[in-house]
Amino acid sequence: MAPTLGFFPVVTLVVLSGFPAAVSSRRDVLELGDADFDYLATEHETMLVKFYAPWCGHCKKLAPEFEKAASRLKGSVQLAKVDCTTNSETCSRFGVSGYPTLRIFRYGKDSAPYDGPRTAEGIYETMRRQTGPDSMHLKTKDDLKAFVNNHDASIVGVFSGTDSPRLAEFLKAATLLREQFRFAHSTNLQLAEEHGANSECVLLFRPPRLANAFEDSIVIFRDYLTIGSLRRFIRDHIYGLCPHMTIENRDRLRVRDLLTAYYDLDYHHNIPGSNYWRNRVMKVASKYVRRGLTFSIANKKDFLLELEEDFGMGTSDGGELPFITIRTRLGHKYTMREEFTRDGASLQRFLEDYFAGRLKRYIKSEPIPEKNSGAVKVVVAESFDQVVNDPDKNVLIQFFSPLCPHCKKLEPVYGELAETLRSDPKIIIAKMNALANDVPLGYDVQGFPTIYFAPVGRKDEPVRYQGTRELKDFLRFLKREASHHLVLSGFKDEL
Repeated sequence: MAPTLGFFPVVTLVVLSGFPAAVSSRRDVLELGDADFDYLATEHETMLVKFYAPWCGHCKKLAPEFEKAASRLKGSVQLAKVDCTTNSETCSRFGVSGYPTLRIFRYGKDSAPYDGPRTAEGIYETMRRQTGPDSMHLKTKDDLKAFVNNHDASIVGVFSGTDSPRLAEFLKAATLLREQFRFAHSTNLQLAEEHGANSECVLLFRPPRLANAFEDSIVIFRDYLTIGSLRRFIRDHIYGLCPHMTIENRDRLRVRDLLTAYYDLDYHHNIPGSNYWRNRVMKVASKYVRRGLTFSIANKKDFLLELEEDFGMGTSDGGELPFITIRTRLGHKYTMREEFTRDGASLQRFLEDYFAGRLKRYIKSEPIPEKNSGAVKVVVAESFDQVVNDPDKNVLIQFFSPLCPHCKKLEPVYGELAETLRSDPKIIIAKMNALANDVPLGYDVQGFPTIYFAPVGRKDEPVRYQGTRELKDFLRFLKREASHHLVLSGFKDEL
């Protein structure tokens, strides 16, 4: 008897151009919710979860970077996301109070907050280090050689045995710091002997690509080992005299006054060429190691936008020669306008002028307005001290972006506020374009509009306005914070 066709399923496959790739990209990031979070999260050894809201601007900016990182990490680390507008129970359980919030989970258990970079490359590098053990166990010299032959620095603890209390402390430190650094350990003391140590110690191996004649490639830690002392040792020695600054590590380097030489470098394909200019910077830098200034090099292409916006440098400035800048921890900026010479003489002159206080700070600023007769005073970076830091004036300053719809919506209310207080000689209502001007230290501007009040007698402690953007609420705030009784024009309602 011939088989009946009805017993066999008929499958029709329809392929739409471009559709499979889009589905694959989306599936790289797992979507979790209240109903399945615990069930799905426990399936993964290591998982990075993004808690977000669809309307959040920072979440939208992060989304493509998160997707790219997920694609690169596929098969090793799972990336996932939770929409907190529809899954409030899960977000509340993990204490999510702002967006986006990123946390690392291990087999479904909340392990640690993610504090790394939020670029695709940064997420990839950070989470790649989250796979495997906190510290690699090395048994032989070949193991050690293979481990330290890496693009990044390596921290290796060498101990007398598995019961060593120093080993236990080292492993605790590795657990806490594994996101930032590479750790390994050994109970074979012979591994340390050829590096000049004959007892328990920690060896810090700087990246082989950055080896140079001006400093040791290996630094030995022999002090009493605690998590804190090891952290300080790594912080003080990991980068050496002139590290390679990247988008991912720039914030850690910029906690100190920092000189950076920007040029075309590529440590993946051209190590000798990348070190050509670095060696010339280091030759000069070695003369200033105890003067409070640190040094670095960076790939010019990675920082083009920053160089243009923060230092006013054109993309063609200098050609193949390095751009030299100084950025202090207080936010002061300086640029070397003289051409970089191969003998380092121009760099040395620049440093002598810097330490002697002869350099003029670079400030990104619009021109000071010739006419400023409006009720809302226009402030630029060059006039900020004169206007906002006037010791006799209480100043409300709005940092805005010309492209921001919220700023445009605020304009009539802000203007009405200024008109209401126009007859008060002790108060100024002002605004500054934060995209075209440097924002001074002490003012944290991450979004627009951001509003601060700089009161008389407390100019170094500006107060952030966090109320609603209505006239009555602005006036209540100013009445509470101002150093004098407000003089109002035409405002009759009770405050």
